Amino acid sequence: MASASDDFNLTMNELRAVVRFAAESAQTVLAEFEADAPDDTRPREALTAALAFAEGTPRTDLQRTTAFAAHRAAKSAPTEIAQLAALACGDAAAAAYLHPIARATQVGHILRAASCAARVAELKADGDESVGRETISALAAHAILPLPDVLRRYPVAPRGRSRLSQLMSALDAAIRDRN
Repeated sequence: MASASDDFNLTMNELRAVVRFAAESAQTVLAEFEADAPDDTRPREALTAALAFAEGTPRTDLQRTTAFAAHRAAKSAPTEIAQLAALACGDAAAAAYLHPIARATQVGHILRAASCAARVAELKADGDESVGRETISALAAHAILPLPDVLRRYPVAPRGRSRLSQLMSALDAAIRDRN
C-alpha cells in the first residue's frame, strides 16, 4: 500500500484498529444526533458500516458512501452538537480509507471522530474546556496499540484556530506521548 519515499505500509489490522477507535468514539455521541434528528438514519448507518469493517468484514464502497451520507446529515443538523455527532459517525466510516501517506491531512481520519466527541462533551457542559481536556485524556488512554504506532507514522496534526482543531491537536499530542 506504499509507493513514494514518505509513504509507508499500513496493514489491514492496523486500519481496523484505527476504524475501531474512531467508531467507538463516535458511538458515544450518536444518541445526541438521534435526539435532534430522530428520522435521519445516515449517521447510524455510517457507524454500523465502520463497526462492521472494524470487526472483520471487507472494506467496501459501503464505508465510503455511508461516510458521505453522514457528512451530508451533519450539514443539515439542527444543532452544533448534532452536527458534530453526525460528523463523528461519518468520520468513523471514512477512517476505513485512511491512506498510508505521510501527510498531516490524514491525521483527521484517525482523530477527528474522537475530537468531535470531546467537543460535544464540552458543549454539553456549557463550553467548559476543562471537560474537553478530561475527555481528551480519557480518549488518549483508550487509544491502545497499534493506534499510537500508526499515528506516529504521520506528521503532527496542525493546530488550527477552531476549537475542534485544537482538540484534535491536543489528542494527537496526548496519544503520541504515550509509551
